[in-house]
Amino acid sequence: MVLEVKNVTKKRGRITVLKNISFRLEPGIYGLLGANGAGKTTLFNIICGLLSEDCGSIMFDNKDIKDEKGLFLSRLGFLPQDFAYYSNFTGLKFMLYMSALKGIEKRDAREECIRLLEMVGLSEKRNVRIGKYSGGMKQRLGIAQAMLGNPELLILDEPTVGLDPKERVRFRNLISSFSDNKIVILSTHIVADVEYIADEILVLKKGVLENRGTSRELIKVIDNYVWECLVDPKDLDYYLSNFIISNQKHQDGKIALRIVAEKKPASNCKNILPTLEDLYLYYFREEK
Repeated sequence: MVLEVKNVTKKRGRITVLKNISFRLEPGIYGLLGANGAGKTTLFNIICGLLSEDCGSIMFDNKDIKDEKGLFLSRLGFLPQDFAYYSNFTGLKFMLYMSALKGIEKRDAREECIRLLEMVGLSEKRNVRIGKYSGGMKQRLGIAQAMLGNPELLILDEPTVGLDPKERVRFRNLISSFSDNKIVILSTHIVADVEYIADEILVLKKGVLENRGTSRELIKVIDNYVWECLVDPKDLDYYLSNFIISNQKHQDGKIALRIVAEKKPASNCKNILPTLEDLYLYYFREEK
């Protein structure tokens, strides 16, 4: 099982949203990391057949997805960033509705829906209307519907946006629990969500695939670029204006700064170990 994205380019008017995107994925969990507007959702919509690329192709098991669209969709699970729910449906009724859309046999659908709702911790809420669900519960329902039919390719677009830390941890654990023998692609701009669960991370910047690798491999890009130093409060504005500051805190009348810079920012700075969050700020330092 292999997903191949080959030289995919997409434009909107004169703006190039994606430029010559190419990668090959085998079973595992992949994090697509990028700032808002980097092109993550556009790429996912193209892979899922919701948008057409201007050039390039999407291959799944060496077959163009356009040639066998029905078969491909039966192997795909998708949670869009802005997933639409029917608030007057109960969780179970919604799952049964989605299973019908996916073509799952009616005699099998109820059992599968109940099993998936139990898997995501919504078994006791299956007869409650979705309008009464919390944000985290709705996201878990979204995962459950994406898992209908046991898809081999699972695409999750910004699934943890708006969730509190506890729900985000639960969500990450849930994704890890059913990732065996699947290609799971999780897009986010929240670094921790990919740092803990992704086997490999793809960095998308302004429509270009900037880099890919494990968290450790990517962090090597900024080896010796992360500094720590104490500065006088009156000098803080200078550092904020001229450097990437990943953290600051008051300490003994001074301000301790964590700075990402290719050159030593001040004589009293010392090198410290970089993190994936430092890398994110380095890559997307120009983003607002």
